[in-house]
Amino acid sequence: MTRATLEAIKYTRGNLEILDQLLLPYVSQYEAVKNAQEGHHVIKTMKVRGAPAIAIVAALSLAVELHSETKHSAHSPFKTGNDALSFIEQRLEFLKTSRPTAVNLFEASGRLLKLSQELAKTGDASKVVGGYIEAAEAMLVQDIEDNKAIGKWGSEYIVQNSQGPIRVLTHCNTGSLATAGWGTALGIIRDLHQIQKLEHAFCTETRPYNQGSRLTAYELVYEKIPSTLVCDDMVSALLKTKNITAIVVGADRVAANGDTANKIGTYQLAITAAYHNVMFIVAAPTTSIDLNTPDGDSIEIEERAGKEVTSIRGRLVSDEASVKEEDYPHGVATATVDIAAPGIGVWNPAFDVAPASLISCIVTEKGVITKKPGQKHFDIKSFIQQSK
Repeated sequence: MTRATLEAIKYTRGNLEILDQLLLPYVSQYEAVKNAQEGHHVIKTMKVRGAPAIAIVAALSLAVELHSETKHSAHSPFKTGNDALSFIEQRLEFLKTSRPTAVNLFEASGRLLKLSQELAKTGDASKVVGGYIEAAEAMLVQDIEDNKAIGKWGSEYIVQNSQGPIRVLTHCNTGSLATAGWGTALGIIRDLHQIQKLEHAFCTETRPYNQGSRLTAYELVYEKIPSTLVCDDMVSALLKTKNITAIVVGADRVAANGDTANKIGTYQLAITAAYHNVMFIVAAPTTSIDLNTPDGDSIEIEERAGKEVTSIRGRLVSDEASVKEEDYPHGVATATVDIAAPGIGVWNPAFDVAPASLISCIVTEKGVITKKPGQKHFDIKSFIQQSK
């Protein structure tokens, strides 16, 4: 039996908690999210991250706020359906400003707003609020089902298109911590391990935020999947010497032609995979696909603070300052230290774009999208239409 995966999002109606991923892997601490303002904060500060999880936490943070505002109907601030709709629309617009590249957030916001607009036509505020809350809750359940389907399709594709022991490299974190549960790219690795086809998994550290070394490594060790951590600049050497079967990554936004925005460093992985003739696979739910964005050049790339590059946070491993770990909260001493020369300029894009021409396939919950022979781009629109 597969060990239970980590739970990044805890929700019951009226209550939302997220696992603070800035503290991992040393401290597991949940933080309550009581409204859209707090939802925006935990997303913006990357206490919660991963495109699917961002969308779910944003939607649920507003659901919790709506529940709190209306649990005593006599004191509800919404007198009409339009009152509730206006509130929802304003909050969703605010939540969308938290992370501009992750399309799941925009897709979910648009879907929830459209539902609220329809319900507002009844004139009944309680129907607007209730309908929104139920739809947001359904996203949590649906994401896990989609992840499981991605894992199945992806593992089958790799097994069918490989020979010998299967060794897979992944980048950033695309597991239970980035979704409602199971994961996308890491979900494929889980499936391969579950069916006893995976010999070994490798993960990059994923500078500058170290989602690979802090989060993916944490999940792999937690589930006892045979795995090894490598630095980002070791990947080409790894592909040359370790007989890697495939690189599997997630996605924050997939353009209509298949160009894929994902965590910074993905582009160079796609380049070296092509050079070494290694499959380069994108794993993403269809909610990460943006048919309104024609190509990667049209994707807005978020740029973050330079301090994320020039400093790093971790657990203290020595006691030179005579500070005892037990004096710290949770019994773990951590510190943030500078690792760069003061005054140096920094460019810190959070994402880059892997061109469709370098991608072997895109694995979704509806199946595997491949390119037609001789084509450099994917016909994603036709795939989605045929899979309905």
